Amino acid sequence: MSGHHQTLALLLFSAFVVVTLAITTWVTRKRQGSAEEFYAGGRLFSPMENGFAIAGDYMSAASFLGISGLIALYGYDGMLYSVGFLVAWLVVLLLVAELVRNCGRFTLADVVAARMAERPVRTAVGVSSVSVSVLYLVAQMVGAGSLVALLLGDTARSWTVVGVGALMVVYVSLGGMRATTWIQIVKAVLLMGGAVALTVLVLARFHGDVNSLLTSAAERSGRGGDFLSPGILYGGSWTARLDFISLGLALVLGTAGLPHILARFYTVPTARAARRSVVWSIGLIGGFYLMTIVLGFGAAALVGPADVRASNASGNTAVPLLALVLGGGEGSNGGAVLFAVVAAVAFATILAVVAGITLASSASVAHDLYASWRRPGARRRGEVGVARAAAVGIGVVAIGLGLLAQDLNVAFLVGLAFAVAASANLPALLYSLFWRSFTTRGAVWAVYGGLVPAVLLVLVSPVVSGSPASLFPGVDFQLFPLENPGLVSVPAGFLAGWIGTVTSPEPPDRARHAETEVRALTGAGAV
Repeated sequence: MSGHHQTLALLLFSAFVVVTLAITTWVTRKRQGSAEEFYAGGRLFSPMENGFAIAGDYMSAASFLGISGLIALYGYDGMLYSVGFLVAWLVVLLLVAELVRNCGRFTLADVVAARMAERPVRTAVGVSSVSVSVLYLVAQMVGAGSLVALLLGDTARSWTVVGVGALMVVYVSLGGMRATTWIQIVKAVLLMGGAVALTVLVLARFHGDVNSLLTSAAERSGRGGDFLSPGILYGGSWTARLDFISLGLALVLGTAGLPHILARFYTVPTARAARRSVVWSIGLIGGFYLMTIVLGFGAAALVGPADVRASNASGNTAVPLLALVLGGGEGSNGGAVLFAVVAAVAFATILAVVAGITLASSASVAHDLYASWRRPGARRRGEVGVARAAAVGIGVVAIGLGLLAQDLNVAFLVGLAFAVAASANLPALLYSLFWRSFTTRGAVWAVYGGLVPAVLLVLVSPVVSGSPASLFPGVDFQLFPLENPGLVSVPAGFLAGWIGTVTSPEPPDRARHAETEVRALTGAGAV
């Protein structure tokens, strides 16, 4: 990229970092010592504010960079990610939003442990929540690296991963949920504005004729009509078809088990406000994912899959390249400005999302793992202090894994995080909310029965070894043929929870279930 591109984009990057650090500094002047303030922002946000923050949390680098890139490379099959991410929100709205807000306090484990033995349940759910969060964080790190590599070359990619990790630790450690929420609101506004502007420019280029856009994309792809039909990515063999089913299952069910999304329901004062937050977020998220389809096919038509792949093999740079073309092309002032703005919006997206995920995972470490295993007679260290220390440790782990996985598509990486969430967190959550006979053993078995198969199947899948696109292409210990484990691990989690419950020597506590059910449905006794 030219020096003009680089300078302008870096100035906009720096401006967003300065603004977000200013927000964090402003928030630190308020009282941050209490757990309620640090984890939930004092529960003072309105449904509209929280809806924008949820949308900002959910519309990640995987959405803006990864999905559009997959559509640009694979057409119809890439579009399935947009559909899966959007449909998943209906599960959240219909099944869990209001109930989670009524039953819990700060984390997913609060809901599952409401009528169980707390220590084993909190340990299991805490481990699972941290695992999901780290996978999601890695995707954001990879997106940041791909974006800056487009500007400054591959030498800057690793330093970018380290820099994003350091910033997320600062945001969470100093500002807690209040700073994180306002950063996400600012980011949601920027992202929606950028997506709307690019979508209008793409449609204007084709005079509002969507059919002309699709036809041009198919012709430029070199695949003709096959580009607009299923099968390029998930139709070549029976394993590819099963991979598609596995991916769809993980995307649709995984959102309801994402710790950083569920944590947002605790930032509003009531369950009704939580439900209205989801309605706001569905409107924003629905519009955004419809626009990613236009952007993906626009990149295929105007940039071309070959040029997208030449820039980044996984397609993560399709949208910035599209902005460059829409602005007038390489060397033009319009292209430089639009490219820089889109790159800055994408960078803002990454920073906001990593802050939310890091906060949720550090809350799981402090509120679930540390609090449940602290010896009764030991000197008590504040949970907030532990959460801040945990943010540093999680940041280090995410940076290390982000450096390792730099060549994978960010939407695909998020798909793996959704698979683990759907396999481990969702069975325990749904059983605890809706099954009267559910027991502690069932809850622990549901979490580990989904988490362990999901992680093991990924380790022995083509993602890690056995193909040129693997993390370790030089070795081959591939045993599982699918890239996404959801088709096996999600039923395994539900089955393990059922087996653990029916074989448990402990009788279910029906009185505590009745109390939890009343609280979940009416909000009586909710925090």
